[in-house]
Order: sequence, then structure tokens, then C-alpha cells
Amino acid sequence: MKRLFFYKPLTLLFLLLFVLQGNNISLSAQKKSDEHIPKLENPFTRKYLQSNLRKSHPRLVLNSSIEKDLKKKIQTDPVVRNMYEAIKLNAESIYDKPLMERIQIGRRILSVSREMLYRVNMLGMVYRIERDPAALNRLNDEVVAVCNFTDWNPSHYLDVAEMSLAVALAIDWTHGDLPKETEELAIKALIEKGIKPSWPDNGENPSWVNNNNNWNQVCNGGMIAASIAISERDPELAAKTIARALDGLPHSLVEYLPDGVYPEGSTYWSYGTSFSVVTIAMLESAFGKDFGYGDYPGFQKSAMFRLMCNAPSGWYFNFADCGDRRGANGDATLAWFASKTGNKAFFEKERFLQPADQMKNLARLDGAALVWISQYKEKSDLQLPTAWKGEGANPVVIFTGESNDPHRYYFGGKGGRGMVNHGNMDAGSFIFELNGVRWVVDPGNQDYDKLEQSGFDLWGRCQSCERWTLLTKNNFGHSTLTVNDQLHAVDGLVTITNFQDGEHPEATLDMTPAFNGLLKSAKRSFRKDSPFSLMVEDQLEISDDTQVITWQLITTSDVELINGGALLKQDNKSLKIENLSHPDLSMSVVSLYPAPLELDRQIKGLKRVELRIPAWTIKDRETQILIRLTSI
Repeated sequence: MKRLFFYKPLTLLFLLLFVLQGNNISLSAQKKSDEHIPKLENPFTRKYLQSNLRKSHPRLVLNSSIEKDLKKKIQTDPVVRNMYEAIKLNAESIYDKPLMERIQIGRRILSVSREMLYRVNMLGMVYRIERDPAALNRLNDEVVAVCNFTDWNPSHYLDVAEMSLAVALAIDWTHGDLPKETEELAIKALIEKGIKPSWPDNGENPSWVNNNNNWNQVCNGGMIAASIAISERDPELAAKTIARALDGLPHSLVEYLPDGVYPEGSTYWSYGTSFSVVTIAMLESAFGKDFGYGDYPGFQKSAMFRLMCNAPSGWYFNFADCGDRRGANGDATLAWFASKTGNKAFFEKERFLQPADQMKNLARLDGAALVWISQYKEKSDLQLPTAWKGEGANPVVIFTGESNDPHRYYFGGKGGRGMVNHGNMDAGSFIFELNGVRWVVDPGNQDYDKLEQSGFDLWGRCQSCERWTLLTKNNFGHSTLTVNDQLHAVDGLVTITNFQDGEHPEATLDMTPAFNGLLKSAKRSFRKDSPFSLMVEDQLEISDDTQVITWQLITTSDVELINGGALLKQDNKSLKIENLSHPDLSMSVVSLYPAPLELDRQIKGLKRVELRIPAWTIKDRETQILIRLTSI
């Protein structure tokens, strides 16, 4: 039976403040401390632009020397050759598709912009390598089609940014070969539909310019691309737009500090970081330097975060608004980090070498990515840690087995708070895999368009905002603690207070801030106590307001309640949940399929295993909850 809930190197000073404060600062306080954010080098004036911009084309990601080396690698490097074959197959598939139309879904034409960016990457790279006239003709038709749109949807600037990058790459990679009227149309569109809407008449910057999320990376990157493409036509506009972008980007890059954890989750790491690396590549090819972008503190560390979030099952550690599973193709964004560090662990050679016809649709930046894939030279083979933690706005801890682990052990736990970008009320939650089965799940993300079109307020982050009624977003849908059947405190930052690696790694989270006085103290510890088990320990001190404490585990496995706990069954395997601390209290199961709300994500078999502890049973105001998950 369901229980119904009422959802009532650059600046040491900055790094020191980050450690001392544990990043426990409000969004408004973050804005007030802008002077402590490490800056990028920013020499951009009209004079600097005109003096330092590469004169010859191409100059976006490619330039003459890069292109020469790339063509050699296609002939000599099996990985580069295979990826180029996949790009050619993708380009051939475009010819049978209709030209792009301005189709708006909800508040976005983002799918149109992304498809255009994909088409330019595939067709454009084939044209650069082979000068294929069919690719040139199709690029011409695509550019004319999108540049004749009434606008690129500036009310949702991601749409403008991705379209601007697409058109900029198209006219740069075909420079001088498209009809003059097409180039003229494209340059005019980049100015009037791309850049100028980002300079409103009131003189204020759009919010994305200095925001601390993926919009900053994507939109500023798109404006840099457009500015380079139109620099001869309007150098003043181009210079001031690039200058604004280089000033604004650190507000998003600071979120990687200190350890590379991307607060929005692994798939949003892919989005924001992919636009960062293509922007870095454009700056390097056009100006010979990236102005400190690629070496920004924490940024290169994020490759380890990305890699550690890939579980043995093929799922992600899918916290925040993250997708569930990764695709089969090689990670081209991660390959950029391999090209910069020479680290073999970041270069997914086997995935890049799978048969080209099996890769199917490549990612929309994979044409450009062929450049840094070709630049990779192995220098080291860094072994992944079996215990890793990353601090930051949404801190995480991960335990794994060795590379040949027969149990395929994987645990991911997290702190954080609901008000981070794309965040959930999931502090203290965890996922757990063993023997190829994800026993403890995160409900993951759900489709934005459906929610927005219904009038749902998805993006509000106040304590009473509608976002927290969704099971994917609130604490009732995550494997954490809940007190008095109440929501977590949206601004209560849960931090990692202790971490130890070794054969039996462990980590402790201070969960007290999540409960806003409903508990006097709450400490949650995770410990890998054997190669096939996980210990979860909660040390709690109740307050006068504590009524009931609920220990929660979210699973899609079949559940059998047994004496002293429960038994999970899936794929002819079993996992035992041992209630070591409260054997006198029975666990219960709450079905979450169908989910409580019609707008909730519906996940077949989803359920919550609970242990409910009434406050009146707790002696001396302190209690320990000790639960062991073990393979049997």
C-alpha cells in the first residue's frame, strides 16, 4: 500500500576561502565574492583582435597546420581513420533528410539548433578532408535554410548559441567556397540573430553571461564562435563580445573547484564541458592561445570525475538531472583531456575502434572532436583509484573494485543540497552495484518539455517550489534519510567530513543541515567492509521536533521482507539488506510504480524499502542505524 505524503593557481585566497567555508555560501554570497574568482587573461580590444586573429582560414578548431596533421593521421592512425569513416557515414545519412525548419517545441527550438550543429560537424569535416562538392552543396542549403529563420529564439539563448556555433563553423570551414550571397546571409544572421540579441538595449548583460551553470559555457562559447566568424565585418562588436565572454566564463568554471566535480551531474558535465573544450580549441586555432581557459583550476581534474561516474554496468552515477546510461561510442569530450595530458585512461580507444557502421549517430561535436582525437599521444596510464572523493557544491564519494574485480563493485554517495543547478533533494543518497546489477537506484532525470508544456514550474528552487513535488527531485525518491515525512531543507548543504581510502574505504557526511532542526545532529557513514558488501551507518541525535525517522532505499529489484531486513532479487541474483541496529523493527515496502503524481517519471518496478523509527523509541535522544548490504 502506498503511503501518501504531503510535500510541505591564480588566487590562493579564493582556494583558502573555499576550503574554510566548505563552499557553504549562498548564491547571493557567491555573486558578492566575484573578486575572489580566478580570472582568465583578457586582452581583448578591437586592436588586439585585429592584430592577433589568424588571417587565413579555416581558423575555428582547424587551421592550416592542424588540418595538415589531421589529414596525415587519417592515413596513419587507425583510431582517427575509423572515426573519420564514421563521420563520413553520418554525413551520407544527412542527404536524405529534409532541410531544417524552425519548429518550436515548448519554449525551445534547441533540437533544431542541435541538429544543425550535428549536420555541420559531419558535412563540414568531410568537406575539409575531401573537398566533396556534394557536402559543400548541402552545407550551402543548410546554411541558407537556418539563416532565413525569423530568429534563432533568443528567449531561450541556448538555441541561439548552438545555432551560432553551427553557422560559424559552416562558413569558416567552407570559407570562400560558398556562394558570396550565402556567406553574406550567414554573416548578417550571425550578427543580427546571434550576437546582437545578447546585447539588449537596457545595457544589462543577459543572466547567462555570468551564471554559474552550463548556459554560461554554451552561450559564451557560441558568441565567441560567432564573433570570430564576423570579425572582419564588425571588429568592434566581435572584440567586445569576446571580452565579455572571457570575463563571464570563470563564473561557471569556478564550479569545477576544487576537485573537478560538476554539480549538475555527469551528462551535464558532457554538455557544458564539451562546449568548453570546443571553445578552447577555437581560441587556440584562431589566436594561438586559450587565455588560461584549459588550465583553469579544477577544470582538468573533471576528467577523473567523468570517468569515475561511469559504473561497470554501463549506467552513470546519475545524480542531479543526469541521464541513466552512457552510449556505446567513445567519449570525445574526455578525449580532449587525453590529448592535453597524454593519459591513456581518458582515451577510449576500443570504443573509438568499434566498426564505424555500428557507431550510428555520432555526437553533434564529433566532427570538431576528430581534431583533438588526432592530437592524442599516450604519455601515461594512470590507474583509476578504488576510492575517490570530490568536494565542491555537490560533493560525491565513489568506491569501486580493482579493474579485474569479479564482483564489479560500485558505490556512489553524495552530499550537496537541492538549490544547486539541476540539483535534487538527494543529500545523503547513494547508488550501489554488485555483480552487474544496480541494486540501489537513483530515479534520474525526466523530460523537461512535457513538464514545462503542462505549466509545471520546474526551475524554481525555493523551499516550497513545485520542483520538489516530483519524485525524481525530492528526498522521498532517493536512498537517504527523511524526518517527519518532510522535505529536506533546500539550502542545507551536506558536506563530506571524513574520507579514508585503502582496502576498506569509508566516508562520513554531515547531514544535519538537511533537516533544519528536525534532528539535532545527523552523521551518515558509508564503508566498503568487504569486496561484496556495503555498510551504511547513521549516528543521529534527535531534537524536540523529531517525530519519526525514515531510512530509505530505492530499488527496482523484487523485494522479499525477511526477519532482520529484506532480500532483493534481480537477474537471478540476490542482495541482502541486513538491519543490524533495530532487529525489533520490521522494514516495509512502498510501491512507487505508478509514481505518486501523473507528471512523475514512471519507472517500472520502482519501490522504496523503508525502516521507520518513531522518536519515542529512542533512548537518551541518540540512536544508531546500521544497515549492511551484502551479496548472498
